[in-house]
Amino acid sequence: MYTLPLPGFQQIPAAPQPASVCAEAELIAHLQQGSEAAFRTLVERYQHRIYRTVLALLRSPEEAEDVAQEVFVEVYQTIGRFRGEAALTTWLYRLATSRALKQQRRARARKRFAYLTSLLGFDNRVLYEPADNDHPQAQLEGRQQVELLRVHIARLPDQQQVAFTLRHEQELSYEEIAAVLSTTVSAVESLLFRARKTLRHHLQPTQRHV
Repeated sequence: MYTLPLPGFQQIPAAPQPASVCAEAELIAHLQQGSEAAFRTLVERYQHRIYRTVLALLRSPEEAEDVAQEVFVEVYQTIGRFRGEAALTTWLYRLATSRALKQQRRARARKRFAYLTSLLGFDNRVLYEPADNDHPQAQLEGRQQVELLRVHIARLPDQQQVAFTLRHEQELSYEEIAAVLSTTVSAVESLLFRARKTLRHHLQPTQRHV
């Protein structure tokens, strides 16, 4: 099996690309035949798009690199089952966003576990109760708007988060996003509307009446 080098895809040397590998259908056929040259072509062609998509969701270059590599390993292992019901890029985005969201949920679970265990003694008695101003929302006050935006994007429901990221980070069309999410264009429009409404609500200046 072809193994991606560490730590980054950029270290993959450029390989000659025969004309027969250029078209997507032919590229898929070569991949399904186990061609390492075709796999190199796939990685070189799509690595940056997949990495940027995953990075937009995880906001950690190290985690994004790991997940992006996992995506291409999964492609290599499962390309034989690809039947072309969707475009190759659509399939790649599905794998990338699915793996990124799983990693995101694992990270959240680890943080929750660490937080809860920090509140408990060895006999599982609560050592202290956090004050109101320890709430994450309160801790966000005073940070720059871009950091607030990232925080709130990560808190959107999964499909809203993916739709927003693909639209604003990758500039995919509504039709392309619908294909990735296996839904309709109108559903994508609704997801983006709700995502933007939620983000505006959290990011608008607090109005104080005196």
